[in-house]
Amino acid sequence: MKTIEIKGTERTIAERSSEQSRALKAIRKEGGVPCVLYGQGEPVHFTVAAEGLRHLVYTPNVYIVNLTAGDKTVKAIMKDIQFHPVKDSILHVDFYQVTDENPIVIEVPVQLEGLAEGVKAGGKMTLQMRKLRVKGLIKDLPERMIVNVTNLGLGKTIQVGQLSYEGLELLNAKDAVVCAVKLTRAARGLAAAQANK
Repeated sequence: MKTIEIKGTERTIAERSSEQSRALKAIRKEGGVPCVLYGQGEPVHFTVAAEGLRHLVYTPNVYIVNLTAGDKTVKAIMKDIQFHPVKDSILHVDFYQVTDENPIVIEVPVQLEGLAEGVKAGGKMTLQMRKLRVKGLIKDLPERMIVNVTNLGLGKTIQVGQLSYEGLELLNAKDAVVCAVKLTRAARGLAAAQANK
């Protein structure tokens, strides 16, 4: 899995919520994003320039973050993000510290591979799940969950329960549909014509 470097400046938390609210507004006004790192001991509060988060947030890729907050550098994953309801700017990001020894839960993008039999027969491939929720060690996490669709026929689906990956546990519902080859009008017509021969 790819890694990305993010550098933050540690910040102190005001005791009173009114002071805290003013401090957060000031950070955002100056182009910063308030962030919190959870996972090992007390949460670490820090600020990252909004520009520094662009490649982590606005991408289909999933990254392990080499996160520097103050004098501490750790491996982390992005756990939660809040956007402004109107401007769509980033308001807040939560990170979770991870280690090489402990499994983590993360969503990994799905990539379909191969030309399905059903598509050759005139059907249309649809991807129902863009990401799969997986649990595994960092070393076993792929950048993409490859799903081979070569043998998928017309009107057929691939469900989570049919997939398996070494060293990874899939956490989505077993009967959840990952992809399907849907019948199109052309495919129905073709099937009807062949049936009438």
